[in-house]
Amino acid sequence: MNTLFMHCRPGFEGEVCAEISEHAAHLGVAGYAKGKPQSACAEFVCTEPGGAERMMRELRFAQLIFPRQWARGAFVELPETDRISVLLEHLAELPVCGSLWLEVLDSNDGKALSTFCRKFEVPLRKALEKAGRLVDDARRPRLLLSFISGRQVFLGLAEADNSALWPMGIPRLKFPREAPSRSTLKLEEAWHQFIPREQWDARLNDDMTGVDLGASPGGWTYQLVKRGMLVTAIDNGPMAESLMDTGLVTHLMADGFTWQPKRTVDWMVCDIVEKPARTASLIETWLGEGLCREAVVNLKLPMKQRHAEVRKLLERIEAGFKARKVRVSIACKQLYHDREEVTCHLRRLDLK
Repeated sequence: MNTLFMHCRPGFEGEVCAEISEHAAHLGVAGYAKGKPQSACAEFVCTEPGGAERMMRELRFAQLIFPRQWARGAFVELPETDRISVLLEHLAELPVCGSLWLEVLDSNDGKALSTFCRKFEVPLRKALEKAGRLVDDARRPRLLLSFISGRQVFLGLAEADNSALWPMGIPRLKFPREAPSRSTLKLEEAWHQFIPREQWDARLNDDMTGVDLGASPGGWTYQLVKRGMLVTAIDNGPMAESLMDTGLVTHLMADGFTWQPKRTVDWMVCDIVEKPARTASLIETWLGEGLCREAVVNLKLPMKQRHAEVRKLLERIEAGFKARKVRVSIACKQLYHDREEVTCHLRRLDLK
């Protein structure tokens, strides 16, 4: 049980390896990372006893940018038949678990295993409950079974409050037919990722104002309007008529990098395709000068050294706020609906 197994977006295995290796070095945990390109997963093999458990104890999953899911455990080879007996044997000396997730990788091979997992979960769950290895208790570790094939599985454990919100880190969001673009799902996922659901009514409500920079045709504006906000949409391109008909949207044909509101708004959102350094400067200005209380902004990534670039940008943003002597919480994640980008959530902690 001394390997960390992580799911990720295909093509970002190197970023996961670089990120987790950096954290391991900071914690003084010996080991090595590996990830096959386009496999949608990576591993960190700890070479000291208890290393994987220690990393999961001292790191918060929410701190990690590129991993979608993680678990500590080991690979198990399964026979053609009676897979359940083999799994029960391996689980005999592990803690009793409080929940069970069967997961597959975000790859063609993984998708082909989805049907098998759906059929296998019911008899496996019954067997685990009968053997006393699975109880309904959220305080206990979650059992995560990541199937690489029908014959190999990563048997892992993770705390329910320190792992992904959804199996494989993939939210099941339905594209609303009335939304003008599929990009709307990126902002909806960001709400779930960064804002606890019980705080939505306080932090995303119809008494608030929002600004969408680079809004056309309105995919992100749609999410603000859905929460009842009065929205200023900034873009030289057209907005969807359905959004304008709500009476909640003011469309200004202006440059999203130069336009500023006359008074503080509650939310600024931005999904402009631009060099990340310029977008980082925009973030510093909006939060640093108190133009908004909270923001969700996407940083587009280069083709190479993506983890290094994100780390550099976040360090720059944090240093900028420190120089201004303002308190801002910063979170960053590559969401499922992101592509060559990461999503940042920022919140001024000293603005009422």
